[in-house]
This record gives sequence, C-alpha cells and structure tokens, in this order.
Amino acid sequence: MDCKMQNTQTSGAVYGLGFIGAAVFYISHATSFWMGLLGFLKALVWPAFLVYGALSKIGM
Repeated sequence: MDCKMQNTQTSGAVYGLGFIGAAVFYISHATSFWMGLLGFLKALVWPAFLVYGALSKIGM
C-alpha cells in the first residue's frame, strides 16, 4: 500500500498567515520579553491549540 502525503502551497500559506497572526496576537499581549518569547513559541504550534480547542468543544 503506497500512501503519499501532498504538500500544497495553499496549506503552507494558511499556516504562514496563521503563524503571523498568532505571533502578533501573543507578542502584543506579552508583558515582558520572556512572555513575548513564549508567545513566539506558541505561535509556532498554533494548529495544536486549534485542534485541542476544537476536540474539547465536541467532547472528545
């Protein structure tokens, strides 16, 4: 069985825009340099927060 993943430019663009938006949100709400750094790191993994929130809302 041959399963291949496709990487499209559209998904990269959505992730990139989401990263920029999350970085701006987290960094603008930071109260110190270290909180800004933590916000940047959170922005890198924003899809994980999105999936976790969605699954917790539907009760899984």
